[in-house]
This record gives sequence, structure tokens and C-alpha cells, in this order.
Amino acid sequence: MPVSASPTRKLAAVGAVIALVVALIAIAVAVGSSVEGDRDTGGTDAPEAAASTDPQVDPAQQKMFDDLAKRTSRRADGDPLAIGKKDAPVVLVEYADYQCSFCGRFTRETQPGLTKKFVDQGTLRIEFRNFTVFGAHSERAARASWAAGQQGKFWQLHDELYAKTRKGAALAEDKLVEMARKSGVDDLDKFRTDMNSADAERALKKDQDEGYQLGVQSTPSFLVNGRPVAGAQPQEVFARAIEEAAARAKHGTADKGAGK
Repeated sequence: MPVSASPTRKLAAVGAVIALVVALIAIAVAVGSSVEGDRDTGGTDAPEAAASTDPQVDPAQQKMFDDLAKRTSRRADGDPLAIGKKDAPVVLVEYADYQCSFCGRFTRETQPGLTKKFVDQGTLRIEFRNFTVFGAHSERAARASWAAGQQGKFWQLHDELYAKTRKGAALAEDKLVEMARKSGVDDLDKFRTDMNSADAERALKKDQDEGYQLGVQSTPSFLVNGRPVAGAQPQEVFARAIEEAAARAKHGTADKGAGK
């Protein structure tokens, strides 16, 4: 008789497969040369193949992407770090650092178009993850964005942080408080308290742990319904990935309906 793997071994195997799939992100962006070095390797010179949006993807590979989407798409009610309908057919998960210039490029140049074309139409939900790779200044900025979210101003501060590339002392606490004020955060005392709270630390650790467990190593990194898209790719690359994911979701719904 065949011997079944223990639950622990099964879990480890699943985790290894998922890490291998998502590690494609890091491999792909490593091929593209970063002008800044370190792990800010998400330039638009990263190969378009990193988007991996071939509609003829192998069914077994697609199943891995689907499983990955289920594990990473939180779809939480009232999540301040998300925009779009909770039940949108496509979820884009972004892992980013506030000192990452290419993350800022995505926010300024690509996300507005995706929001207008897909989020506003109910097709796409975007969920942001604070995946810090540049140390204490990045972590402080991440906690600040979470704190702004406690007053419903996450995206306002997020956009202000990415309005231009900010590094080091530009992300000192007093600077972040001033940016929060500019972003419409009303209670700055509460903002400062929340930014330095244990809850903020836990929220940041949750995002970081998720990314590391998946094998994410570079910023920005994205999953579109579980499929890796590496770096600040042109808007057309994201649009194609979203459209293909939406088509697959629609096809899957139709198949379920036909099976009733």
C-alpha cells in the first residue's frame, strides 16, 4: 500500500512549491540591472517575460498560481491597505518599500491607470503589503502608513510618500508627521502613538513574514491572482495580466454554473 506523507511533510512540500513559484519574481528582476543596487531591483528594464502572462499556461502551474492567490489575497472587510471590491475577480498584491524608487514609479505612473480601468469597474482589487528591505527608515515609514490607515488615510499618505523618492532622514518621525498632516490625517497625536505601537509592529511583521515565506526578495514584486509580475513593468503588462486573470475567473465561474 502507498504510504501517505505526514501532514507536516505535506505542508512543507506545499510551502516549498509556492516559494519556488514566487521566487521567479526575484530571478526575473535579477536579470534586469538596477541603477540603485541592493534589492530595489524592480526597474522597467526588467524583462517583460517576468509577467508570465501566457494564457496557455500549464494546468498544473495554473493550479499553483490559484492556490497561491488563495493564500495571499486577504479580501478582509474594511482593509485600509486595500482598494477595490472585496469580491473583485482579480486581486493584485503588491510588496513594496517606501525607499524603493521603482515602487514610487509604479504608484505614480501605473497604478492610477489600473485603478481607473479596472478597480473603478469592479474587476480589480489592489492589496498593499509593507515589505521593507532598506532598514529602519523604511520600517518607520511603513508603520506610519499603517497608522494613517487607522484614520482612513492610508492611500493618501502612501501617495505622498511616493510623490518623490525619499530616503534616510527624509523619513524621520517629524517628517512623517508633517506628511500625515498634509495627507489629511486629523489626529496627529493618535497618529504618532499608532506609528510607534506594538500593533503597528505586528502588522508590519505580518506583511514581512508573508513575503519572506513566499520567497519575495525584491521590491516592487506583485502577484496577479497568484501569478508573479516582477518590477515596475509598463502598464500594458499589468493590464494584460489582469485581463487574462479576469477571463480565467469568468471561465471558471461559467464552468461551475454549467456543472450545477
